[in-house]
Amino acid sequence: MSVIGADLVERAHRDQADLTVAKGDLLTPLALERARELRVQIVRDGAPRSTAVEPATALPPTTPTAATRRETTNPAAGFDAHVRLGIAGAPRSVTPGTANSLYRRGAPLGGALRPGGPVGSESVGGIDRTAARPRVAVIGAGHVGSITALRLAESDLFAEVVLVDVVDGLAAGIALDLWHSAGLARFSTTIRGSTDLASIAGVDYVIMTAGRARTPGMTRTDLTAANAAIVGPVADRIAELATDSVVIVVTNPLEEMTHLTFLRSGFPPERVLGMAGVLDSVRFCSLVALTGICRPQDVRAYALGSHGPEMVVPLSQASVGGRPLRELLDAATLQGIVDRTRDSGAEVVSLLTTGSAYFAPGQSAARMAIAMARPSGDDVLACAVAPTGQYGLRDTRVGLPVRLGPRGLREIVELPLEPAELQALRAAAARLAERIGEVADDARGGLLLAR
Repeated sequence: MSVIGADLVERAHRDQADLTVAKGDLLTPLALERARELRVQIVRDGAPRSTAVEPATALPPTTPTAATRRETTNPAAGFDAHVRLGIAGAPRSVTPGTANSLYRRGAPLGGALRPGGPVGSESVGGIDRTAARPRVAVIGAGHVGSITALRLAESDLFAEVVLVDVVDGLAAGIALDLWHSAGLARFSTTIRGSTDLASIAGVDYVIMTAGRARTPGMTRTDLTAANAAIVGPVADRIAELATDSVVIVVTNPLEEMTHLTFLRSGFPPERVLGMAGVLDSVRFCSLVALTGICRPQDVRAYALGSHGPEMVVPLSQASVGGRPLRELLDAATLQGIVDRTRDSGAEVVSLLTTGSAYFAPGQSAARMAIAMARPSGDDVLACAVAPTGQYGLRDTRVGLPVRLGPRGLREIVELPLEPAELQALRAAAARLAERIGEVADDARGGLLLAR
């Protein structure tokens, strides 16, 4: 007895021959379906030739599990190329004669796997997952965006991650690849990839990673202009499609692009945040751990100011297990760690020779969204925000220690900085105010054209 699969049907089709099966051979449902589609005759060994496809003995169809179910749509009917995947719920009916084709390599990605069962009744691993779980979009499916999407999905805090990129098939392919890891990472978050920004409609959080990386010979001004041309129009669309969302900006130059997003979206300042301080803080902690005195997670420190030369790491606030870091490392070593933190992005670029850092940036961006989806009263992160008098700062956008909530910025935390640290922070904020002021002037002209 043999099991006859779709590959043998397709081989018979290529050979323009009938498919002869012996008594007792079993045909899979997919083989039967392919025979019908390709009009391959199935003939019993020794029996007269049939004029129609003969079912012979078929394996009983298996009901697809909720973790592998996909409903088809017709991509030609106006759907963008995407894949939406998910789990949970009871088995659903599928259209006879079409279900098994969806599991072939190269099956159309225009459809979706949606959570089954009553809305709000999903239960995974004994944990109640309700329809109230937020949705998050990642704009840009490059390295940073892909890592961000992976970390968001792995947190299992979100109902859906929507990944968007202008390159045809890129976001959909990455979404499918990420979903293939769901069983290993044990997450139920659905993942959808699209080329159409309309797919972000109604999301709770948007993470902006799209933009150009700085290349040799490109000035900061060149990078600002290039990425403003990308970020500005996207911010307009976010305002139209995800009107109640919180936006996390990762695109460089960080503070300028965060302020541009704020201007173009029209969102309140607490709902437009820049991701830099989380990344720079964790870089500092990891470099401290290289001295061998602790693990990275044992260090508590904040990188404030700018994501660049005006970075300020207040060592008075740095500690390991509650013990001041200054008691554990000498001043020269600490200054060296601060300097290396400030230049860490460039160091990674120089080692890679092509491309830039993405593991730590992607995880840092996801960390901010996770902090909002699962807020903790004691969780303090450094983010680029617009102060309203804290540290004596206004009318700028600068990295400060904050607490986040479901609706974005909840509180700017005022640390007891030493006079020299406060002075350095204020100097950084003043320099950033000049740069975002230039962006604001350019954006006002763009706003008249865009709206």
